[in-house]
Amino acid sequence: MPGILLFRLVFGLLLVAGLLSFAMYVATGDVRWRRRGIVIVKWTVIAGLGFFAVIVLERLTPLL
Repeated sequence: MPGILLFRLVFGLLLVAGLLSFAMYVATGDVRWRRRGIVIVKWTVIAGLGFFAVIVLERLTPLL
């Protein structure tokens, strides 16, 4: 279970980093912050989907 806790921590921190990037974009109007926020959120979602795919595959192996 420590792996899940670590994943939740990293996932949460990445989402906060993405939100902070978008907040900086709103505050400064600099497009670089928006691009950084989009990249951070995109890779966070991809990592989350991969993590949940691994969990689903672990649950399905006893059924095979």
